[in-house]
Amino acid sequence: MFRGMKIPKTKVGWVIGAGLWICIAFPAAALPPPEDIPEEILRAELIIEARSPVDGKPLSPAEYALLRENIAESPFPPEVSPKLQQIVFLLNILNLVRTLVPIPF
Repeated sequence: MFRGMKIPKTKVGWVIGAGLWICIAFPAAALPPPEDIPEEILRAELIIEARSPVDGKPLSPAEYALLRENIAESPFPPEVSPKLQQIVFLLNILNLVRTLVPIPF
């Protein structure tokens, strides 16, 4: 291995033994529980209930599609309060300052 470096054989044996024990004793420790639904199945499921983005009421799929279409066709952009615009602007400035200055605030 390395010249001049001596490793006691007992420590090497202990490490190898512990590694083998972990591999044999816990082969499925990283697997999810069997009752967990795989992500591929959840991604393929159709969602048949929807909520209105305006007021949160439950909608049928047809009502939801109609509402999304009406929102998309609206000639007016969504309004954001000036106070919220100012907060977002100040947060962007704070983010820029944190990027440039390494001292935490």
